[in-house]
This record gives sequence, structure tokens and C-alpha cells, in this order.
Amino acid sequence: MTEEIRNQSGERLDYTYHGFPSATTVVVIGHGVTGNKDRPHLIALAEAVVQAGMAAIRLSFSGCGDSEGDFGMSTPSKQVGDLRSVLDALKDRKTFYVGHSLGGAVGVITASADQRIRALVTLGCVVDLARFADTEFGNVTPGQGGMWDDPNYPLSEQFMNDMRTLGSIATLAPSVKVPWLLVHGTDDDVVPIQDSIDAFETAGVGRKLVRMEGADHVFSDDAGAEMVGTVVDWLRSHN
Repeated sequence: MTEEIRNQSGERLDYTYHGFPSATTVVVIGHGVTGNKDRPHLIALAEAVVQAGMAAIRLSFSGCGDSEGDFGMSTPSKQVGDLRSVLDALKDRKTFYVGHSLGGAVGVITASADQRIRALVTLGCVVDLARFADTEFGNVTPGQGGMWDDPNYPLSEQFMNDMRTLGSIATLAPSVKVPWLLVHGTDDDVVPIQDSIDAFETAGVGRKLVRMEGADHVFSDDAGAEMVGTVVDWLRSHN
């Protein structure tokens, strides 16, 4: 797949396609806040997806990585639009989605209303967006400071407002009608595992929660291989 993908704002979305162009199933992989498509655990996951006989797309949301757009405008709601633009480009191909951290929330919001996502995986998913924003960035003045004190990732009023408006997406969990795997590390100090538990408890039939003992937010070290194996085995079973 070599075609250019642009979102509704006309911004080019950077992506990497893995696998045969004619693959019938494509797994779209989305990242978290301040992340991009080139995070090591996402690359490892995409490569394993191909070994399992499917294709994968690693996506950088607008304003992130090498995608066009303003990082400050890269809100969850805009990222949902980015994901829908990718689904448009994939046309009738069977599509699964895997989202890490805030990218998981993007997947939940999208899958709750868009039937083109046939199976959903969330990794260390931010579920209570308002609480996350206030806990992590509540002491930062939008327009003046950066996320986690990093000037490369300026905090915007648009981001904070969108996070607070969306609130907890656990309310959307019952509307996700496709198989859903929730994976969360017990040692995640960025997003508490309770977020995934809250979503799991309100989700409908077909959901599965995997608690990964000792895993941190980005599935470092041996947890990375365990996460990849868990996700790929589950995706293969639903292909």
C-alpha cells in the first residue's frame, strides 16, 4: 500500500505498511500522547502481525511524528477523524485496530460508532480522559508549558478541553459490539490498571481483560514479547 492518506483537514498522515498489499486483513496500530508510529513496541507488534499472516499499518496521528499538522491541535476527537481517514483508505478490507494509551481511547470512541473496525485491542488504555488530563497536566498552563515538562510537546487549551469534555469513555464501552481485548500492565504508573477494569466491567459480550504482571506502560523488556504474543494470538483467533 503506497497511497497518500490525508485527514479531513487535508493533512498528510505518516504511516508504515507491513505485509503483502493484497492481504485481506489489516491491523491498524495507533500510539499514545507524545508518541508516534515508531515506538519500539509498536514496531515489534506490526512485524509479528505480518508473521501471523495479516498486514499492519503503523499510524502517526496528525501533528505527531512525521505527520502534518499542529501537535497542539492533535486532540482525541481529531485523532478519531484521522483513524476514520485510514479506514476510508482501506475501503472494504477487514480491519482490526490496536491502540496504545490514548490511542486506545481513540479506538474505543471509533469502534463504538464505526462498524468498520471488526476487532479492537487496547493497550494500557486511557479510559478516564478527564482525570488523566488533570492528573498529568493540571499544573501546566496551556499555551505556556509542555507535557511532562517537554517543550517539544506543548500543552494546548484545545487538548485539555477535549479531554475534559470526553470525560470517561467507560460510558461508550457497552456500544463496542466487536470482540475487544484489553491488555494492561500491573506496574503501569502512567495509566492505572483500574481504567481498563472500569471499561471491562461496562463492556458487552466478547471482551477479555489481560492483566500483565509487572508490565509498565510501554511494556518494557520481557513484557514486550509477552504483550506482542498475547495480542497476535488473540487477533489470529478472530481473523
